[in-house]
Amino acid sequence: MAKKNADRRYTKDHEWIDLDGDIATIGITDHAQEQLGDIVHVELPDLERIVAANEACSVVESVKAASDVYAPLAGTVVEINETIVEDPAIVNNDAEGEGWFFKIELDDTDTFEELMDEDAYEEYLETL
Repeated sequence: MAKKNADRRYTKDHEWIDLDGDIATIGITDHAQEQLGDIVHVELPDLERIVAANEACSVVESVKAASDVYAPLAGTVVEINETIVEDPAIVNNDAEGEGWFFKIELDDTDTFEELMDEDAYEEYLETL
């Protein structure tokens, strides 16, 4: 895994979330992209879409399977990463960086603290 990031949280669905003010950047973890294999297609949510916590709002397809990507927190989609639509391999190469999926403006930033930190996520991975 990359360097420890105090402003990053994780979900049991293998999404990572970085928080900057009330804007959350969301992507899939290295573990998720490794499980998926070569990613061939990404569908992103529409801008201005209002998403509920744990709502499926994006799809990632690989040579092995298709998987939903969930909004880990409630809010409004304010930016999408068009680059990964054009070049899905970016997600395989840099899942927890340039391969981010979308950004949402959070309804409630306090919910961010309820997600797993990196240590808790690593412990969770050991149970899989």
